[in-house]
Amino acid sequence: MSASPTAELQARCEQLRALHRPGAPLLLPNAWDVASARAVAAAGFPVVATTSGGVAATLGFEDHEKAPAGEMFAAAARIARGVDVPTTVDAEAGYGLEPAALVAALRSAGAAGCNLEDTDHATGRLRDADRHADWLAAVRRAATQDGYRLVINARIDVFIGPFHAGAGPETQHELVAEAVRRANAYFEAGADCVFPILLSEAVALRRFTEQVDGPVNVLRLPQAPPIRELAALGVARVSWGHLLHGAGLARFTDQLRALRDS
Repeated sequence: MSASPTAELQARCEQLRALHRPGAPLLLPNAWDVASARAVAAAGFPVVATTSGGVAATLGFEDHEKAPAGEMFAAAARIARGVDVPTTVDAEAGYGLEPAALVAALRSAGAAGCNLEDTDHATGRLRDADRHADWLAAVRRAATQDGYRLVINARIDVFIGPFHAGAGPETQHELVAEAVRRANAYFEAGADCVFPILLSEAVALRRFTEQVDGPVNVLRLPQAPPIRELAALGVARVSWGHLLHGAGLARFTDQLRALRDS
């Protein structure tokens, strides 16, 4: 029988869940290693979120489940141990793990929460919404049976264009409707929050938040509305994904060029 989650991990799960308040969004500048995670916590942010893209790059791999699951979870564990705040882990699409094994890996890593996306990285296509909802429900059951109050953020990938090339919804209205359908199915399956990644236009975002049955996470794209406007739209969580890692690496590259040229 697997060990039960510690009281500290359970408290971190509850702390993370309580911070999902529509209209007062939880801000999550995503980290990629222990140093960046400690910087996030030292700046006063109450939660550390990982970015799969940044973590994979740090390990020498590309994003989208190109890195071995064991290395990704080991990195997540180092981050969670390295800070005194809850950590939510970008677990991509679950690395092909069965729900019980995925939950065990997240618990072992000390994750208070996780992102789980509805892309099949083997095919580069969206998963069927109903089958994905069934899988999320199985993840929730596995966590519940383990007494683990894992916070599940269900990422919705309908706005990522390449996954819809030649098929599926085409207009923004159709995409929002499909995202709403998936969001409510995922909430019914036991998700705590949904993440319609790349949805940033204010009118469409308002339509989405008004039609879903729980907290909404938004990616802080450069073209997204300011935080105060996202709060007014009812957003509960704002994350930066791989953007800070990319910006930091770009600045490092610029400094290297300046050193070389000097």
